[in-house]
Amino acid sequence: MRKRVFIGGAALALASGLAVAQDAPRSILPPGFQSPPSPAPTATATAAPAPAPGGEEPPRRSGEIVQPLPEPTARSTPRPVAPVQIPPDVLQSLPTLQQLEGLSTSELDELLGLKPRSDIPPAARRSTARIGVVGADLGGLPSETLARQPAPLVRAVLQGNGGRYVSRWGHIVMRRALVSRLAAPSGMDPVEFAALRAALLNRMGEFQASRSLVQAVDTADWNGALAGAAVAAYLGTADVLGVCPATNTGRLQSAGSEWNMLSAICSAYAGEATRAQADLERMRRRGDAERIDILLAQRYAATAGVARRAFNVEWNNVGEVTPWRFALANALSEPLPQELAANLPPAYRRMLATMPMLSASERAAAAPLAAEVGILSADAMVDLYSQLYADGEDRNTVPGTAAANLRTAYIAPSPAARLAAIRQIWGEGDATDHGLQVLTAYAAARVTPAEELADDAAPLIASMLTAGLDRNALRWQGVVAEGSRAWALIALASPTASGTVRTGAVDDFLGDDDSTQGRAGAFLVAGLAGLGRLDQGAVSQFSENLRLDFRPHTRWAQLISQAAAADNKGLVTLLAGLGMQGDGWERMTARQLYQIVSALNRVGMSAEARLIAAEAVARA
Repeated sequence: MRKRVFIGGAALALASGLAVAQDAPRSILPPGFQSPPSPAPTATATAAPAPAPGGEEPPRRSGEIVQPLPEPTARSTPRPVAPVQIPPDVLQSLPTLQQLEGLSTSELDELLGLKPRSDIPPAARRSTARIGVVGADLGGLPSETLARQPAPLVRAVLQGNGGRYVSRWGHIVMRRALVSRLAAPSGMDPVEFAALRAALLNRMGEFQASRSLVQAVDTADWNGALAGAAVAAYLGTADVLGVCPATNTGRLQSAGSEWNMLSAICSAYAGEATRAQADLERMRRRGDAERIDILLAQRYAATAGVARRAFNVEWNNVGEVTPWRFALANALSEPLPQELAANLPPAYRRMLATMPMLSASERAAAAPLAAEVGILSADAMVDLYSQLYADGEDRNTVPGTAAANLRTAYIAPSPAARLAAIRQIWGEGDATDHGLQVLTAYAAARVTPAEELADDAAPLIASMLTAGLDRNALRWQGVVAEGSRAWALIALASPTASGTVRTGAVDDFLGDDDSTQGRAGAFLVAGLAGLGRLDQGAVSQFSENLRLDFRPHTRWAQLISQAAAADNKGLVTLLAGLGMQGDGWERMTARQLYQIVSALNRVGMSAEARLIAAEAVARA
């Protein structure tokens, strides 16, 4: 208290000193600048100067006009300023000298109100009326597609979606919908809507897309939910410093230990390395986070400048990998313990495929997993394996062998040689890795259709369809036999099909269907019925034979049917994603597939409907 009184007394003394100093103002201007500007000279203003003592007149330049200085008046005399009176409650709230010495630059700015609340100037602030990165002109959803939908329904659909889909094309459709430039539903805050979408993208493993979405919102508009989604997105891409603009503004309160550690790391990169290490050490002593998490944060903060000590990351007694540990370990090139690296969950292995600090070989080892679910496209896969070949990857490794075979699949002189190289990439056995089929999509499209290759037509067509090459698949139409799996894929994926398919060919397919529980045949009937490529009589006949019922009995089926009747692409897409959740096609029923394909087809998303239906038969 005595120190606080001392500061208050110093403030009063300073104020009194200012008041006394103003009793005798002194000009700091050079001679000749004390008087106000004179009016422009005229021909009549030629008053002679007063004679100097002794009767001599001072020399005068031609045309010079001399104006006497004005006499001071009572009005020009400065008035004394009363000393500033500081209320006692303000004095009590002032920090002590010891507390002031302990404040960091950032904390002192916050105390004095000097810390910026936004990292974007007011003139450059962006509107939150429509948030997203893909407009309707680039394939996104119409901006007002969800504007009139009730907020509770959209919120429940987004929160209830786990982000894991049986269909690769379903994943792609959902990603495109979530990053579209959309207006918020009726009664929902636009920032909340963006946070819900970003959180779902994170659950899908689409961290790059989620990061782009949160970056479309000014940090001054972020709330706690969007900040949490942003942290997950930046950690998912190992972009640890990406969230610094939000932490440096100080607008958001602490969102947990990860947020506080990120704030310390950002402070280190803002020039306060010593303060950052002190804050992290204080968190370690208080037990605010696990020891390994603090060590990783201290090691990362130390990279901002010359560290006074070395921080050795010790993985003793660490039983699991978390997003924080995985992101910082990869960003620091800190290898995970062998027992943890060998048992990484698929979600973390898919993250490896898109981390830019890893080598092409490390990313290629995880790329098929990411391509299988839709995170990586066929173009991205070809680019990655082409880089492996250009870098001279060892041909004895799995990625190196695949890269060499991919080159052969493009440049081999005969279709048979190209097909042999493609089959080498797929590996032996009947079960073909769907992620590797994505890699060979464009190479498969270069194989010339021939009757002697008809037995391999089905996997080749399935590979083409992973990249949406439906017109290339049509080249095999005159080669494959009716009723075969290759015929079924073409019948579903064809963009030019008119009328209905022959029921006899469907019967042939059902008769030869060797899939588990006849799932492929049921998917074929559901897909053709949803696309309108079976007449109503055939649908009834096959439904009875297969014990299928395509009528909307569930609440979800009724909602997606109503959304399709209202021609609402946005709601249909979100509900379709909700119905495609699962880890494999065994989680999908023919009734659900029919509702999804039919709804997408009715709202003008025929291409997506066709590719999802064909994928169901290919992977059943």
